[in-house]
Amino acid sequence: MNKYEFNDHRFPYKWNLADGYPARGIQPNGLKVFGTFICGGGSTMGYKLAGFNHLGGVEIDPQVADIYKTNHNPKHFYNEDIRLFNQRTDLPDELYNLDLLDGSPPCSSFSMSGSREKAWGKEKQFKEGQALQTLDDLVFEYCNTIIKLQPKVFLLENVKGIILGNAKAYSKKIIQTMEQAGYNVQIFLLNGASMGVPQRRERVFFIGHKKKLNFKPLKLDFNEKPITYKNFKSNKLGTELTFETRNVWEQRQPNDTSLSDIHLRISGKAKRFNAVFIKDEKVANTLAAGSDSVPIRYDVPHRVTMDECKLIGSYPLDYNFKKIAPNYLIGMSVPPLMTAQIAHQIWLQWFKTA
Repeated sequence: MNKYEFNDHRFPYKWNLADGYPARGIQPNGLKVFGTFICGGGSTMGYKLAGFNHLGGVEIDPQVADIYKTNHNPKHFYNEDIRLFNQRTDLPDELYNLDLLDGSPPCSSFSMSGSREKAWGKEKQFKEGQALQTLDDLVFEYCNTIIKLQPKVFLLENVKGIILGNAKAYSKKIIQTMEQAGYNVQIFLLNGASMGVPQRRERVFFIGHKKKLNFKPLKLDFNEKPITYKNFKSNKLGTELTFETRNVWEQRQPNDTSLSDIHLRISGKAKRFNAVFIKDEKVANTLAAGSDSVPIRYDVPHRVTMDECKLIGSYPLDYNFKKIAPNYLIGMSVPPLMTAQIAHQIWLQWFKTA
């Protein structure tokens, strides 16, 4: 075991809000963190599990904001566009004295399964009630938030696609912008499957700290044992497949990973990429937010249960989703355990030793 204690503590993927914070074996560290693009609070819960004092955040969606406030009772919360937040002159002093600022700007513009370059610069409305917004520039709006609040450390999370192909220019600009603003920046590509999350979820994390703090480079090397579906498979069955979907499912072959593989084989057209199979001996694929994204069991013509979706996303089993489908909110969120693991290392390597 190295001095950074990578495997000395596992944050459990099966947990409840009623268990309280921080996670068992972790002590409160007093570090203050604030979030942007806060969604359902996946990252919020991760920081709290790791012993941080999470103050609240910014979220544009009114329905999601209501759910967030119900589950997390934030001290400071702003239900508005990040652009409006950045223009505020009435923020409390506490937000200008943060240990860490967190943000996960919408990432569909950079997803390898999305429109990519075709969507850059175009306005999009995620759902009814939200304002139109261009998505690819939100990473730089978040950079403006960092520059405005001047936290000691910042974390920017996004999809793997932001460091691939033409999108590399965005990554370079992020680093250049933040280095000019006085921060040293590192990029990490991490997989939830090696961090105690029952899901193969690859995400990129830009993590920076003020140069004047003279922190040593952060080391993130997680090697927890993969958690396959059989480890948490329920005796209950989720929603039964529709007649049409079952007809496709019945033509599955062992190497198929989704309904798309079957459609491609039988019709030559790939579709329903998010309708993925889940198998006993495999770690679940990335849980997406779409209506077709609840994993389909390979062994029986049913989808997994909502409790199994929560476990796949390391969400608490007693989370109050109100009227939003759990898989949507979980798919839009950073798994709490991914954030908890990273936050724990930031505390161990940077703040505890400072």
